[in-house]
Order: sequence, then structure tokens, then C-alpha cells
Amino acid sequence: MKTLFRLLFPILVGSMLLSACSGASPFAMATATPTATATATQTAAATVTPTLTPTPIRTPPALPAIFTSSTYILKDAPHTYVADTCTYLKDRWDPNKSTPGTIVMPVMFHSITEGAVALDNQISAFDFQQLMRDIHEQGFESITAEELADFMESNARIPKRSVLLILDDRRPGAVRQHFLPILEEYDWTVTLGWLIGEGEDSTDKKPASPINGYPGDVFTSLWEQMEAYNQTGRLDVQAHGYNHNIPAGEYSSDDFLRNELEAPIPILEQHFGRKPIAYIWPGGGFTQRSVELAREAGYRLGFTVNPRGPLMYNWVPLGDTNDPMRPSYMPEGAIGDPLMVLPRYWDTDVRNYLDFIRVMGKEAAAAAEANKAIELEYYDIVCRPTYGEIPALEISEMDTATP
Repeated sequence: MKTLFRLLFPILVGSMLLSACSGASPFAMATATPTATATATQTAAATVTPTLTPTPIRTPPALPAIFTSSTYILKDAPHTYVADTCTYLKDRWDPNKSTPGTIVMPVMFHSITEGAVALDNQISAFDFQQLMRDIHEQGFESITAEELADFMESNARIPKRSVLLILDDRRPGAVRQHFLPILEEYDWTVTLGWLIGEGEDSTDKKPASPINGYPGDVFTSLWEQMEAYNQTGRLDVQAHGYNHNIPAGEYSSDDFLRNELEAPIPILEQHFGRKPIAYIWPGGGFTQRSVELAREAGYRLGFTVNPRGPLMYNWVPLGDTNDPMRPSYMPEGAIGDPLMVLPRYWDTDVRNYLDFIRVMGKEAAAAAEANKAIELEYYDIVCRPTYGEIPALEISEMDTATP
């Protein structure tokens, strides 16, 4: 027995020494302290990634089609020209600009006769007076070419029913006898499509009737006479060519076109103190090249003789093809610049359309209101991050025009 003990004793002592050297209890893995458990739990919690809810992607709604009237059936399709949709919507719904449904009626005049009408470009003095009364009673207010340009380009505020009265050619008698009394009575303006021509130093020997404080003297020149009338503040003088004798056409040279477009500018600016911004195409003739050169010369608007319909912001009725029923109407759509080929009503038949134009403006306003939520939602999703908020109302009255 003693012998067996002597043999086992060294083995037992060695095992104990090895345990002491390792410094670990044989039960360490099975028994954990409270501090160790809490630390392990915190570490595990810190490494857990929370689940995030993804931001929903908003799909912009489809924008409505271009407005068409159910009352006034246009024979020609309306064309838009504002290329950037966000710019259009921001200007359209800016409460400080023109409200949707604001409509413009350009009207073309040539000769106003006291006697019988002998030419298709004449209107009798009686019919002229009646037309002016009808336009006024329907709630239209006159605007200038620059006001129209601002409206058409960026929806600048104008009367809700506006009229642009354009008198073509050199007609000082019509200005003096027929327009100025009406303009004074209604606080209106008339736009003159003034040609330069060879008569730059021509005189008007007829005594002028006293108008707006100017005596009925014989003016020494046509320029002196028109400068005096211009002082009334009722004239808006724009360009109608230099020689004005040949309309722009397929075979017109650049030199010819540039002279017709550019030569009037310094002369009109000298006599009337303003650079013309509108070009009334002589004879109604225009071409792709003439429109390009007109833009280069700085014109913002151009007018044809085609009575296709009224105007609204980003909305111009134009013809796209030749119409055998109206062979004299040159198609303008292919030009690709609606503001330079704007239509005009003829003075002799515009009375037939006054009520239709008024109703069309109301229809356009109602259609815009019906689509307002859709258009504003589109703007909020697509445009607002880049174009910013639509401005708030800055003026106290929304509109002064007849509703």
C-alpha cells in the first residue's frame, strides 16, 4: 500500500502544479459573473442595425392636353412655344401674373373712310365707332406690343380681356380723326405698324384738328406731326418695313430682308424714343429665313394678316398646311416660332367673334381650375426641387379686368 502511494503521489502533485500555473479555474466557462453578462448583452445590442422604412417614390401625374374650346371651334390648331414645362407651370400659377383664361385679341386696321367702303381693307367711320364701343362694352382693355410680348413670353400681368389695336401703314389722318378721340375717351393706346419708305420728309398740308392740347396747325413734316401725336402717350409705334413694297418671300435675299427689318429701328427710335420690338410683316409675307433675321434684329413679336383666332399664354392658333378654302392664308406652323407669326383679326369681321372670344377666355379659366391640382402636383414632384416654390401673392388685387 505504501508502495502504491509513493507511486501515485508525484502524479497528483504534478496535476495540481499545472492547474496553479494556468491561473484558470476548471469551472470558468460554466460560471459567468453578472458584470460579464451585462457587457456581452450591450455589445450585442450595439451591433444590431435597425430596419429603415424606404421613402416612397412619387410618380408625377400625366399633364392635361392643350386647351380647346367647345364654343369656338378653331379651324387651326393651337401651338405651344414654352419648351420648359416647369417654367411654364411656374409662370402659369404665379398669383402675381396673369390668371389662366387671360385672352388677347389682336385687331388689324388699314383705312377708315368717311364715305362708302370701296376696298376690302377699308372700314367705314360708322362701323369703326361701333366696333370700338362693342370692344369696350365687352370688357376689353388695350395693351401695347411690349405688354403683349411680356405676357406671351412669361405670362406677365395684363387685363384679363386685352385687345391690341394695330393700324398699318402711314395713316396720320386716321390717327388724328378716328383713333385719338376714342383712345382719350377709353384711356387706350393704338399700335402703329409704321413704314419708313421714301416719304421720310413728306409733309401733311392739311390742318390738323386740335387734339389733346395740340393746336390745329399745319405741321412742317409728317415726322413733326407724328411726334406731336406721340406726345399724347397714346401711340405705340412699331416697325412695318422700310420700303414696304415687296413682302418677304422665298427668293428674298438676306440683304433685302435685313434692310427691311433693321433700317427702320434707328429711325423709329430717333423720332419716337423707343426701339420697336414688334414687326408687322408687310403684305403678311414671311419665311423661315425672315423670321430668323427678325430675331437677330431683336424683334420679340411678328404679326401676319391671318385671322386665325385669339392669343393666350403659351397658346397660339396657327395653320400647319395650305388650306384650299383659304388660299391666301400662309401656313405658319412649320416656322417653329409662333411669337413671330401671330394672327390678327380683320377690323371688318372681328365683331362677329367678340362674344366667342369672351366665352373662350372663361372656358380656358374653368379648364385650368379643373386641372390645377394635377398641374401643381406635377410641379411639386418634378419641378420644385430645382425651380423652387411658386411665389406667394404680392399684390392686393388679383385682377382689374371684367370677369
